[in-house]
Amino acid sequence: MTTHHPGAADFLPPRLTLNTLVRAAATCTGCDLHHLGTQTVFGEGPTHARVMMVGEQPGDREDLEGHPFVGPAGRLLDRALAESGIDREDVYLTNAVKHFRWGRLPGKKKRIHRKPTLVQVAACRPWLDAEIKVVRPEIVVCLGATAAQALLGSKFRVTQHRGEVLEVPDLGAPVTATVHPASILRASDDAARRREMDAFVRDLTAVRRSVAA
Repeated sequence: MTTHHPGAADFLPPRLTLNTLVRAAATCTGCDLHHLGTQTVFGEGPTHARVMMVGEQPGDREDLEGHPFVGPAGRLLDRALAESGIDREDVYLTNAVKHFRWGRLPGKKKRIHRKPTLVQVAACRPWLDAEIKVVRPEIVVCLGATAAQALLGSKFRVTQHRGEVLEVPDLGAPVTATVHPASILRASDDAARRREMDAFVRDLTAVRRSVAA
């Protein structure tokens, strides 16, 4: 028997602030991932950050600690932000999905990342829309395909439109997309990682210039 999950819209508070959203999201059962994740990992950052960065979902460390981008990909993002001249304290960081979807290989104890389904991404979308509405960033930066497709549609390809700034009237903020820092960590060797990191920093430098203009 399939269990019906209503999506996050039923859990949004009547008054939208970051504090009310965090409290409401902590009790969200809008999709099946609330059974799997240790806790809701909501976005964090200044109330009116100029830049909002959206990843896919919390990772293992984020799920355990309850904060976004505190694992290996988050540390790499910190480096890229510093190299591009963006202060992390001026950035609102969040994910398209607020619970960690994970699995285990047979005989293994380590939890491994599993990509969230389209249904799970869609169910969580109201939280992301509410964050954008409250924070009112000057630009939204999608980190990776899941985040980009959550906001720009399933046909969007980061490889084809990386770095382009797109106007999305319904969001109230322009959107650009680049890779997720986790993809840099998965590069085949040190040289490839350096090339990917350099390209990532260039993308973020363009973001900094766009909000400084």
